[in-house]
Amino acid sequence: QVQLMESGGGLVQAGGSLRLSCAASENIFRINVMGWYRQAPGKQRELVAGITSGGFTNYADSVKGRFTISRDNAKNTVYLQMNSLKPEDTAVYYCNAKRLTPSLNIYWGQGTQVTVSS
Repeated sequence: QVQLMESGGGLVQAGGSLRLSCAASENIFRINVMGWYRQAPGKQRELVAGITSGGFTNYADSVKGRFTISRDNAKNTVYLQMNSLKPEDTAVYYCNAKRLTPSLNIYWGQGTQVTVSS
């Protein structure tokens, strides 16, 4: 069982920046994919960014060029640097971990609120 703890959310004005952190309870080099999802009120949860154990990254079109995902295996932490924030980025952001072997296991953090004011 992997436990994930997010931090770094808060209130920021449009155009500002925030950095989210996700601390894992075990070595993340053993986790195949880590990612950030978000869920706005009345909307489905959506993928924001993901990073594999090999460092491959992918992003939602809506955040490309503004958000950067990274991982620090030594600290068992994944980060999401969010720049040029927009009001439509307002959501609860969730950390996600996927381990593919020996079987698929998916883990979620409790979420952290990000609010961007206009």
